[in-house]
Amino acid sequence: MPTPPPTGPLVTRDTIATQLRLLGVETGETLLVHSSLSALGWVNGGPVAVVQGLLDALGPAGTLVVPAQSADLSDPALWSRPPVPREWWDRIRATMPPYDPLTTPTRGVGVIPETVRTWPGARRSAHPHTSFAALGPRAREITDGHAPDCRLGERSPLARLERLGARVLLLGAGYDACTAFHLAEYRIPAPLVDVGRPAPGGGWETVREVSITSHRFDELGHDFERDRPVVRGKVGAAGARLFPVADAVAYAERWLALHRPREEDFHHPRA
Repeated sequence: MPTPPPTGPLVTRDTIATQLRLLGVETGETLLVHSSLSALGWVNGGPVAVVQGLLDALGPAGTLVVPAQSADLSDPALWSRPPVPREWWDRIRATMPPYDPLTTPTRGVGVIPETVRTWPGARRSAHPHTSFAALGPRAREITDGHAPDCRLGERSPLARLERLGARVLLLGAGYDACTAFHLAEYRIPAPLVDVGRPAPGGGWETVREVSITSHRFDELGHDFERDRPVVRGKVGAAGARLFPVADAVAYAERWLALHRPREEDFHHPRA
């Protein structure tokens, strides 16, 4: 049987830039984007056209930031999708390539962040699990100095984005992907966990980190949108939401302390 034609809509670089401006994206601003390419429709040029459209909307004075996570550089004992045999674990730990901001691919954040990561002039932060990539005049300021023992806290690009007045754009992505909420986890009581990963010079290391989880972020986002100003619209076929990083963090601090206290985690720590 012949492959049926796409149902659309047909989305181009110009479509994306125009609809982002109509949504309220401003020339020269700093934008943290969580995205889904498939949610946009049929994009002529795929992720390259999306990145071009984002850069067009931001202009040369704007800065585009994306999560560039590489959580596969982690302890194989915790892998579940898929798991690997227990007898492989020691060998995997001993031979896993260490994090390299230039060559380590992203994982689990979609093809648009991977396209930004490899874009000419992109900067990427140093944390081996939860890096961010950025394009634009503030890229270095945002990505430099990401502490290796601070995934998404005060010494991460998230805190810099908050201070710089950046906004979040959810582009076909849900609130469960909103990394800004994680910064709030560092400002309320949270357990610490041991996190294993390949050491920079080879071998294996374990570091102590704040435990983070996106559990109930969808509910948090629902309440945030109900109570705070969130710009909503469409880009292509994708639902889009636009709001300040600082608003999201402040609201999440209060909401998580009330609705998702983690005292139980202090007795049953988990990675």
